[in-house]
Amino acid sequence: MRMNSRQVENVSKTFATTVAQRGWRRFGRHFIYPDCVDCTECKSMRINVANYKYSRSQRKTINKNEETKIVIQAPRITQNRIDLYNKYHLYKADRDGWKHQDITRQEYFDNFVDGAYDFGKELLYYIDDKLVGVDLIDILDDGISSVYCYYDPDYPRFSLGTYSLLYEIKLAEMLGLEWVYLGYWIEGYKAFEYKEKFQPIEILEGYPRISKKPNWKPWVCKT
Repeated sequence: MRMNSRQVENVSKTFATTVAQRGWRRFGRHFIYPDCVDCTECKSMRINVANYKYSRSQRKTINKNEETKIVIQAPRITQNRIDLYNKYHLYKADRDGWKHQDITRQEYFDNFVDGAYDFGKELLYYIDDKLVGVDLIDILDDGISSVYCYYDPDYPRFSLGTYSLLYEIKLAEMLGLEWVYLGYWIEGYKAFEYKEKFQPIEILEGYPRISKKPNWKPWVCKT
């Protein structure tokens, strides 16, 4: 997958919303989108919040997290966040073959703290007063854009990865927002299969230019 990356200074929520509608994702001050020659397999996905239907297993996950405490605030950098991030990635390397190298404080700041402005937030998940998950999001004009989520693999019964996304849907509903932007998906690619469990969902056809007026209909329902 080849990505086009642009560093943007002084970003407004309006700009971040506009590019999210066109399939861009934000990491720090950088906005990225796929730019592969002769390949359009990488699709941007979003969840329709108003019409979302919770599955039986998803309701069970919500019930298991009834006592999970959630804090919403501006992103911060602390050692316990970095330790949790590295623990999660080491687990994914062992289980799923991810490439792993511990993240540095500067890398964490550049990717998840810098460039958040007033719309970038972190959702902190606590079980028995212990930080067990961090979900980084952008709260935009029309929806919530998932930036990155990591969690403690020692709490498998809580399905924290799934629960974090379910809470994004709930939060979007509470804020009166229409969409949850999920990032990218490639059909048949195992790492992205979990996104197909959240219905109804739409995929973006192509990556329209910023200058294009938002009166086109590139998003189509996927079933």
